[in-house]
Amino acid sequence: MESITSSSYAVHFNEKAFKALNEKLSSSSYSKIFVLVDENTKIHCLPVFKKQLANSIAFELIEIQSGEEHKNIDTCNVAWQALSDMDADRKSLLINLGGGVVTDLGGFVASTYKRGIEFINIPTTLLSMVDASVGGKTGVDLGALKNQIGVINQPEMVLVSTGFLQTLEERQMNSGFAEMLKHGLIQSKTYWEELKALTKLENIDHHIYKSVSIKNRVVIEDPTEQHLRKILNYGHTLGHAVESYFLENPDKETLLHGEAIAVGMILEGYLSHKLTNLSQKELAAIKSTFLNHYQKVDFSAKDISDILSLLKFDKKNSHGNINFVLLEAIGHPVIDIKVPHELFSEAFAYYKE
Repeated sequence: MESITSSSYAVHFNEKAFKALNEKLSSSSYSKIFVLVDENTKIHCLPVFKKQLANSIAFELIEIQSGEEHKNIDTCNVAWQALSDMDADRKSLLINLGGGVVTDLGGFVASTYKRGIEFINIPTTLLSMVDASVGGKTGVDLGALKNQIGVINQPEMVLVSTGFLQTLEERQMNSGFAEMLKHGLIQSKTYWEELKALTKLENIDHHIYKSVSIKNRVVIEDPTEQHLRKILNYGHTLGHAVESYFLENPDKETLLHGEAIAVGMILEGYLSHKLTNLSQKELAAIKSTFLNHYQKVDFSAKDISDILSLLKFDKKNSHGNINFVLLEAIGHPVIDIKVPHELFSEAFAYYKE
């Protein structure tokens, strides 16, 4: 597969990925190279990384704890301190080897250590390959509130090696698939139909490439999310609120990002039907597709009330308004839609039907 070029970096795939990395490291005068992992990627992915790395290239390892609950400033402090203890300077490089937590947090750590060092993302989950590692959004959560602290800063390169997907459980693969389905909903009905037709998430390199291409085109046109890039947030306004609620509530089983966003896309599909003329047929297709892949989540009236109270923290809000990305039709999003409060209960009722 050909590399995908952004405004300031490239995404390299499979056989080209580590070749590009070795060429970059061999031709650059980095003072030190650091690799950020969690306990899972240390076991399953680091050995592959080492085998692909040229023998002459040495690096120091930094390990953090896995999971969204550790995507916070405390974990950043661990990484910052490790960089300092190992004499990282402004000419050092940080390679983030892991899923979305590692690439988001690692990018933020690199962007802020000594006012910024260069970083490379090597995503190892489907979610991070098609979403988190591409586009330069770095950051951490504030408590259970998603991605409240961060900066937009582009990596030197992104390396997508789909062999890493062999280490993932089915649930993790499905989490990433939700973002791929979103790419179809916001940009291409043809791509949406291709993904709907998949019965197994196997041999999907072509679809990963397509998703990265879609996100890359959007980010190139609007790198700092002033207008078009907002469409990537379809399903995320309510989805992030659902994810945060289940993350902070000890009585609830934590939802993976894609599982929560799948809920959000059904809910915001309903809002689209009511406010932006999404057809009943396409709404039904959205709901059935996501419920075919993701187990329905049970919401009590209190759950819904508490979830809606989290909407005020959404990053897209402006001047006290909660702004939604909705669909006029599959492949045709609209941004900055205000939603009457009474429609939220209707949306949850539709989801629960």
